[in-house]
Amino acid sequence: MDAFFASVEQRDAPELRGRPVAVGHGAARGVVAAASYEARAFGVRSALPSVTAIRRCPDLIFVRPRFEVYRAVSRQIHGIFADYTDLIQPLSLDEAYLDVTHNRRGIETAWATAREIRARIREETGLTASAGISYNKFLAKLASDHRKPDGQFAVTPDMGADWVAGLPVERFHGVGPVTAAKMKRLGIHTGADLRDRPMAFLVANFGSSAEWYHRIARGQDDRPVNPNRNRKSSGSETTFSRDLTDPAAIEAELIGQADEVWDWCVSRETWGRTVTVKARYSDFRQVTRSRTTPAPVRSREQLHATARALIATLYPLERGLRLVGVTVSNFGEGEGDDAPSLFD
Repeated sequence: MDAFFASVEQRDAPELRGRPVAVGHGAARGVVAAASYEARAFGVRSALPSVTAIRRCPDLIFVRPRFEVYRAVSRQIHGIFADYTDLIQPLSLDEAYLDVTHNRRGIETAWATAREIRARIREETGLTASAGISYNKFLAKLASDHRKPDGQFAVTPDMGADWVAGLPVERFHGVGPVTAAKMKRLGIHTGADLRDRPMAFLVANFGSSAEWYHRIARGQDDRPVNPNRNRKSSGSETTFSRDLTDPAAIEAELIGQADEVWDWCVSRETWGRTVTVKARYSDFRQVTRSRTTPAPVRSREQLHATARALIATLYPLERGLRLVGVTVSNFGEGEGDDAPSLFD
């Protein structure tokens, strides 16, 4: 989806259309969850601190996130996907892999299938989507960004390796900013540079990731689209506008995060045995506390009680807290899925 959270807000509030919009909390310690394309023109991106975003775009309009709405729209879009294939692997609320080799509509090409799906998304949701089409997941992921917004791009088998060779390594899915910076220090700036490095060099510098980098530099990826890949955890966290020291105020915020996680568990009928509470102090030191129960946590009240007990182990506080979060993990066998976390 194109600027998904922000696009939903602009769809539902016509006065926001054509204006720079950021979804998130505009408080001093808030961060941008999503930015409209008008905001992106000023360098506003997701995960950017709110104060920096406003400095870059003084006319930026902050809108509080409505995750229940985004989840509902995501389910609507996945319903469209299901009309074409069972092989759907969600990556987040707004992104998924689809294997349409044998699609239910009998459409002859993936290009035509993607075009029809995008048209239906626009017609049924009022939103735009972009698609990447290729013979493997790595290339499809790269291609999905190539014609944004509201476009599609195909990487065919005869062009795959050469197309990757010309791309900067920071474009590669799975190469984060830290790894990209390390690659550049080693003289690896493009896919061609990465392809030219021998395996021994890659192993020496990137360890267990060496084989993956060796393969993607050649446009190779044998991973199937897996609709049943188990999700390992679901979490929610918040950064406060000011440091909190009062236990009642901290627990109120913590319970709010627990409720977000519980709503996800209920929507997916997925229950975990391990509850983890994360806290970050005013000096940015971070601690976690976890508890694993013999049976899955199956009530909101049980999750609340466990989260309260875990945060209580931090009292009396050494200093104020700037962030708390709750995560549920250790899902039972067959109970998890690859659905997105609430803040993906």
